[in-house]
Amino acid sequence: MSYTVYNLKEVDDAAPAFGLSPELEARFARKPLQSKQVAISYQRLLPGVRIPFGHRHAAQEEIYVVLAGSGRMKLDDEVVDVQRWDAVRVDAETMRDLEAGPDGVEFLAIGAPIGEHNDAEMINDWWT
Repeated sequence: MSYTVYNLKEVDDAAPAFGLSPELEARFARKPLQSKQVAISYQRLLPGVRIPFGHRHAAQEEIYVVLAGSGRMKLDDEVVDVQRWDAVRVDAETMRDLEAGPDGVEFLAIGAPIGEHNDAEMINDWWT
């Protein structure tokens, strides 16, 4: 039997290294959890904050689960409202971005399959 337990709030916050803190908190837990097939991250955006880039993947499908607050997701050319406990599945090829509502938003992003290298394509200021 093999397993790993790791508190997501104890994973290093990647946002400060990219100048995105304190508006955004991003904790990517795949490596601390020693996961070989699935990626997971915890992210938090302050009220009204939008992730400053859109992204899509070559192969990784993702599911976003809203834990607290609300917001909007832009998925290619469509914008959808999301609230607590909504789960949104996004195909790898779909460009996506997320914007926090008036109370901010906290969510998990879960993706698979993962490879050895990041397969994300990121476009700054995609949602204008």
